[in-house]
Amino acid sequence: MRKPASMWSLETLGRVRLSKYFYMREFLYSEIGNIHRIQNISENPDLAIERGRAFCTNLLDPLEETFGRIGVRSGYRAPELNRFGNENRLNCARNEYPLECHIWDFENVEIAGASIAIPWFEDRYAQGRDWRDLAYWLYDHLPFTEAWFSPKLCAFNLSWRPDTPRRIDSHIAPKGTLVKAFAEPAEPLAMRQKRYADFPEFRGLKIA
Repeated sequence: MRKPASMWSLETLGRVRLSKYFYMREFLYSEIGNIHRIQNISENPDLAIERGRAFCTNLLDPLEETFGRIGVRSGYRAPELNRFGNENRLNCARNEYPLECHIWDFENVEIAGASIAIPWFEDRYAQGRDWRDLAYWLYDHLPFTEAWFSPKLCAFNLSWRPDTPRRIDSHIAPKGTLVKAFAEPAEPLAMRQKRYADFPEFRGLKIA
């Protein structure tokens, strides 16, 4: 069994600044961990921090600058915690799933991600806005690996990897794969741009 983390080490990890807007502490909270008393602490914090920085800098910072505050629903998960969540059907993918984005510190899988919500869009989604408007905006502006949308709050898993296949899936109707990895969307650019013409002006990185 892993040695319990000291208050000092946990506090130190939580204070690590990952990017302009985000600190590690925002990604360590876990309802599963709290209820079942499983520590959500990385065994390789340097690796988790490195990948968390890439994720936040490339994806979350531009989102925050464009839409305002971004809500982190579920961030980093220690392998032990994620395995428990999967085995107990608590909405965690299996650790071996290639696109499991919550485990940031597997040595042989370079990926990081989180489940997030955008309050600016959530308000519009509650009034009937099509989730695909946001999905296509993401595709046209950010170098992500995968985005997977959920009906609650129109929250979505967003992940970063060095390559950017930009796959989009959803549990919201129309369910399934909206854009396949490394493929062009079915809707042409001009049609996609009409969908999000009223979105705030994009701020941040642009895909080359």
